[in-house]
Amino acid sequence: MTVAEIARRAAVSEATVFNYFPSKEDLIYSRMQSFEASLLAAVRERHFDQSVLAAVRSYLLTRKGLLTEPDPAAQARLVALTRIVANSPALRARERQIYDEATQSLARLIAEEASFEAEAMEPWVIANALTGVHRALVGYVRRRLLADADTRTLARDVQTNTEKAFALLKQGLSRAYRS
Repeated sequence: MTVAEIARRAAVSEATVFNYFPSKEDLIYSRMQSFEASLLAAVRERHFDQSVLAAVRSYLLTRKGLLTEPDPAAQARLVALTRIVANSPALRARERQIYDEATQSLARLIAEEASFEAEAMEPWVIANALTGVHRALVGYVRRRLLADADTRTLARDVQTNTEKAFALLKQGLSRAYRS
């Protein structure tokens, strides 16, 4: 579907569509656009004795979306969106770009808060690990939905996998994987 067709269906001009969505791909990722801002807010606004790891864990465990909606129509929209993204290289590229931008912003915030030197690797490693959990969860949901998983149990499975991922990060990768 073209932006012109979308604009016609919404009874607005193409310019109006682009005022709200910088690209066609952003029509699909409008909710994910807020991911970076809300992730950074969760880290900035955490309790003074809460770690970045714990803040991001809490944020991901309380984040709500179509997966948690009991409405069958919401579940159908989620499956349809999953299929659209899975079949679109442009949408998957935009998703990677959104994650990359969020990771960069999180790394800068971690570096500022912890007073790392400008060239320090640690903030980038931490930020990539934390956003990597979300990416892994999205990939997990996408694979399960494309395999026609029961959406009633999928939200619970995501919670369980979120807990497992953060336990893995907390204990350290060296204990979890031995080559």
